[in-house]
Amino acid sequence: MPNKQPKFTAFDGDISYHWYKSPLGKLLLTGNESALFSITFPNQNAIAADQWHENIATFKEVCQQLDSYFNRELTDFDIALAPKGTEFQQSVWQALLEIPYGKTTSYGAIAKQLDNPKAVRAVGGANGRNPIPIIIPCHRVIGSNGSLTGFGGGLPTKTYLLSLENSEQLELPF
Repeated sequence: MPNKQPKFTAFDGDISYHWYKSPLGKLLLTGNESALFSITFPNQNAIAADQWHENIATFKEVCQQLDSYFNRELTDFDIALAPKGTEFQQSVWQALLEIPYGKTTSYGAIAKQLDNPKAVRAVGGANGRNPIPIIIPCHRVIGSNGSLTGFGGGLPTKTYLLSLENSEQLELPF
């Protein structure tokens, strides 16, 4: 049975964090009991802010779903999300949630989906500022010619995630 698509909630309250051990390395998760705020890749040199509180219990469901995703047992996340961004960025991130597991689309296709076909670069900028990669699947966006384009986690990580979703033989990018 497919999971419901995540919906965005308000960014509110104290911030907790947890270091999640993934096949990609340690990912920094931030959020609170209400929602996940961000996922930061190892290459982004994340640090937990002094005012944040480490709390694994807050992220139990997120970690379970990420484990299932990396084990190819989950194709749709069901987690409350609270990405912080402009109205346009939020609309792009919502469009990213509509890209099916194992499929890709282009920046131009998303711009057209948003009824703003000239906003290709703006879509790319919003995609690059996605604070919750993997769950909001910005890795599924490629160039209009089929080429892999920039990715906050690095192109090897993007390649790994796309391969994971396409059941190809996986090689870790590190």
